[in-house]
Amino acid sequence: MWLPNIDLSGDTGPKYKALVEAIITDIEAGRLRHDVRMPTHRELAYRLHVSVQTVSAAYKEVERQGYLRSERRRGTFVQARLTDRASTFILDNRQPDLIDLSIVRTAYTDFHNDLSRQIHSKLAEETHHNWMESCRPVAGFEYHREIGSKWLASMGISAELPNILITNGAAQGVFTALATVVQPDDVVLTESLTDHGVIGTASILRFKLGALPTDDEGILPDAFERECRARHIRALVVTPIYTNPTNCLMGLERRKRIAEIAEHYGVYVIEDDVYRPLLEQNLPPITSFLPRLGFHVSSLTKIVMPGLRTGFLVVPQHLSIRASSVLRVTGWMGTPLMAEIGARWIADGTVEQAVTVQRALMRERQTLVAEILGDAVVRHHPTSLSAWVRIPHHWQEEWFASELRKNGVAVTISDPFMTVKVPRPNAIRICVGGAVDTPSLHHGLMQIRHTMEQMPGVHAFDVMY
Repeated sequence: MWLPNIDLSGDTGPKYKALVEAIITDIEAGRLRHDVRMPTHRELAYRLHVSVQTVSAAYKEVERQGYLRSERRRGTFVQARLTDRASTFILDNRQPDLIDLSIVRTAYTDFHNDLSRQIHSKLAEETHHNWMESCRPVAGFEYHREIGSKWLASMGISAELPNILITNGAAQGVFTALATVVQPDDVVLTESLTDHGVIGTASILRFKLGALPTDDEGILPDAFERECRARHIRALVVTPIYTNPTNCLMGLERRKRIAEIAEHYGVYVIEDDVYRPLLEQNLPPITSFLPRLGFHVSSLTKIVMPGLRTGFLVVPQHLSIRASSVLRVTGWMGTPLMAEIGARWIADGTVEQAVTVQRALMRERQTLVAEILGDAVVRHHPTSLSAWVRIPHHWQEEWFASELRKNGVAVTISDPFMTVKVPRPNAIRICVGGAVDTPSLHHGLMQIRHTMEQMPGVHAFDVMY
């Protein structure tokens, strides 16, 4: 039987917290492997000379963080590590024999390849690269941020230069914002199904991640307010445009209401707004109503090309120094080469041109999604990079995805996005930008429809029934 290598006899703080840390450490180190059954609460309490309540509290917290799962009448089992669960269905590497619809990314065509070749050729011809001479200031070179400020302003995002930080994509922007304001054990709210990067950040920064129910417009304001009344909420992480993975789109009144609640209760709002340029509606950012509480995150990665990992983080004025210090210790500064390319492309109109191309490609591909998958599509939008699709009740998500993988198509199930133990939605995320070209997407979608029309194999049927 597994036992943690800790001594809980001393008075060094809450015993359950020490047990939580020991369990997570052993899971991350591989000493507790996926699907291993944990000792019962009573048995572990007896072995460690602590109360059953201490073990129960520890198990509950580790389960909340996604490392354990409890099954009625069977016990408590080790979940796969977050990184393992994510990489199972979100491919870390492109596989030539697969139509990869598992990762949200922009389409990359000959147009994009030509842009890349042209900028590299131009840079190679220049005799002096002053942007390669220094790794300061940490927030990014001033002229890069000036160009970024004008670009943000064109989308209705007002930001003073000292409040803009250049990041290596939106993921670093969200992490930096959270690390700026959140301490261990603080409560951070987000959508019940949310970007797996936020879930991973909760494990690293040790904050408590709470889930909010959603509808077609995203998080429900009443649920947000109830949480704020019930306990102290430090921050809300929200993606109001094309929520990952469920593809929600928040309207104007909902945005205002979320901002009002956050203002009233003093909750920081971290707005992941990477898809804004693809949207053809004029919807103000939630953070535009929250100058002292709002962090706005944007990036060129999801609108121009996947390798252009340059983002802009707008922070409240009173937190600019603190946010810069977080950036310094986690990555020093955004990569100058990427920032230089991004700034040039913003200034000469290439970004705007790339957005136009991307919108047209997504319209074409989302039309295919609607035509081929029909009523199975729960939610998608003409210019979004993905679609949220319901699968038939006779399939479980992992069996469905596994069957597709056998037939050369990769999709993502809900597991990497689940913040708490909630019923599986029995849906998959299909990333329409991931296919090499439109014919490949068509083939992948037809394979998905064909699989939906089939009954699962006997081995899967036995597991489900």
